[in-house]
Amino acid sequence: MDQVFTILGNVIYLVMFLIALWGAFCVVMVWSRVRQKQFKSEAMQTLFLEAVEEPLSKGDYDAAVEVCDGDRRATCQLAQLAIENRKIGFGKVKQLVADRFQRDVLQDLEYRLSWVYTVIKTAPMIGLLGTVLGMMAAFSKLADPNATVEVSKLAMDIQFALITTALGLAIAIPLVLCTAYINVVIRKMEDLVSYGLNQFLEVFKECNIRFPNK
Repeated sequence: MDQVFTILGNVIYLVMFLIALWGAFCVVMVWSRVRQKQFKSEAMQTLFLEAVEEPLSKGDYDAAVEVCDGDRRATCQLAQLAIENRKIGFGKVKQLVADRFQRDVLQDLEYRLSWVYTVIKTAPMIGLLGTVLGMMAAFSKLADPNATVEVSKLAMDIQFALITTALGLAIAIPLVLCTAYINVVIRKMEDLVSYGLNQFLEVFKECNIRFPNK
């Protein structure tokens, strides 16, 4: 029976290690995705918008697309999408851009964060499972009337129970703080992109009226 609990204990440690790695990996992926999609400052976004507005004001849509092309930041990609679909009408372009921002940027980030939330919920539960197994191992020794209970082995089972609980919390708590910070950054990015798109769409609307056949 002791061998069974030993194997289960090792499995618990391995699972918690893998969960911790997966949680850290997901946080890094979300953070890198956010950094990839946002401008570092409003001033940098303004410089981009000015660079796009210059050819747009002349009706040179090809040059405007070149300014956006290859840039993976959300404002740039959405501006390029609007320019390339300009012939469907301003109203439809505005809706298309909004839908694409919601689907390809915000929902993608929410999907990636959902894995982090899963780890946050799972880690303490695995830790609790380890606690239960540790206490079961300790009580199984006490329940055997013919066995001599060694205090050191009993203490090791109780120690295992406490360690797994601590590990579960040690995994979950930093991830809670990380996701809280990332959510704040995402909201700031959303505000900045929305502000930039509104500025771009105002200029785009005027150019679409002045150069309807280009």
